[in-house]
Amino acid sequence: MLDVGTDAPGFTLENQDGKTVSLEEFKERVVVYFYPRADTPGCTTEARGFRDAWDAFEERDVAVLGISDDPVDDLADFAAEYDLPFELLSDPEGETAADYDSYGEKTIGGNTFDGVFRNTYVVGEDGKIEAAYEGVSPEGHAEEILTDLD
Repeated sequence: MLDVGTDAPGFTLENQDGKTVSLEEFKERVVVYFYPRADTPGCTTEARGFRDAWDAFEERDVAVLGISDDPVDDLADFAAEYDLPFELLSDPEGETAADYDSYGEKTIGGNTFDGVFRNTYVVGEDGKIEAAYEGVSPEGHAEEILTDLD
């Protein structure tokens, strides 16, 4: 995990609509959450949690960006199916996730492969890491972040 107080690595990735999004564009706090795969049970629970708490994030002037190694088309379908109001970003090679210590070897069901870890960072207005959450539980994670922001 990246340490609190360090500079957040910059990135430029495509969102679910194929538009380029850069961390540097944001002047407010940003929740950058990494998730393994769109439209799987845990990732759907986590995304719906951010969706359901969206008004609270907006009230606090906090942007939310979800990042996975899914292709843009899969992100578009995921965002549309669950009416997600925030941007999902495609990191197909896992480079941005790796920069955030959120990509590497995983073993599931006896299969070993490289993939995205379920980690979250809060990036402050100054571009520094304000909070880091490793191996988060999808259930209640959005509320946990909101509590910590307050």
